[in-house]
Amino acid sequence: MTSSEPESSAAQVRPELVALLARAAGAPPEWAALVTPQARLDADLLLDEHELTVLDALLCGHFGATAGLAAHRAGLDLAELEALTVAEVQRLLPAEEPVR
Repeated sequence: MTSSEPESSAAQVRPELVALLARAAGAPPEWAALVTPQARLDADLLLDEHELTVLDALLCGHFGATAGLAAHRAGLDLAELEALTVAEVQRLLPAEEPVR
């Protein structure tokens, strides 16, 4: 792994998703450095059920119902829940920023 890989990986996470993850976690600004596409919501970011519920509400409020994390998680088994990554959440988001 080169020193540029983590930086380029972090750049692949949409900034609005990083902000919503940090808000749901109630995390300080430096926590955002942990948010990479490969980061697991459970094991790496240490999001608990309450924070995941908050994240679901934030995603739906910002991107619409199609970005619902709860509906996606409902179809996963325990191993898949434990392995759920930021990249998988990002794939739930619409391609473009919503019009405000």
